[in-house]
Amino acid sequence: MRKLFVLTLFFTGFALNAQNYGAINEILDRLEERKGINQHLENVSIDNKKFVLLKDFNDHTERSFLIIKGKDVTYVEMFDDKATAKSTSNVFSGDVIRKKNIISVRADKLENKKIPIPVAKTLLLTKQKEILYLIDINSRDRWIDEEAYSKKSK
Repeated sequence: MRKLFVLTLFFTGFALNAQNYGAINEILDRLEERKGINQHLENVSIDNKKFVLLKDFNDHTERSFLIIKGKDVTYVEMFDDKATAKSTSNVFSGDVIRKKNIISVRADKLENKKIPIPVAKTLLLTKQKEILYLIDINSRDRWIDEEAYSKKSK
């Protein structure tokens, strides 16, 4: 009788833990969606989209733009010097490849001149609160959709 009681207790505990694992799995799925890992955005078009990245430093401000048109991409870097109020820019062009939520950018021309080492970026497409983001896989920089950014600033 004692063995039957212990065996019943064991299977009951196992069943309760299985329910807890299901709840934990649901929580992990929601956290992955927030980080952009588990989203299915294959049907979201990024054609004719412009993404913006802003970085503010003590001596300068960096503004970067990523403009995607079909298979072509334009990558613009703008540097604003706070001391002299001068702006400089670099305009790169190249191509883009998309596989599901991963976007690979390879810009091999600087102002229409071929460069020996192309600028390459691997980005993860995510969506949070109806706003599209590109997260740089290497640096964790977050590029925001320019349409959403211009709506926020108005």
